[in-house]
Amino acid sequence: MHIDIDTDVCIGAGMCALTAPDVFTQDDDGFSTLLPGREDGGDPMVREAARACPVSAITVSDTGS
Repeated sequence: MHIDIDTDVCIGAGMCALTAPDVFTQDDDGFSTLLPGREDGGDPMVREAARACPVSAITVSDTGS
């Protein structure tokens, strides 16, 4: 799983951090960012967090063979 956050689209609503706090946080300006070491997801709530984003700034894609 690969997670991409479009920082040009993110408005800092924080829905991702509320939905999957083990993966997402907010930076000093309030915008979404991934927690260190969580770049590849690993939390079943990641897709729900992407759906919860009001501006669709988060993209989750499957990686692998």
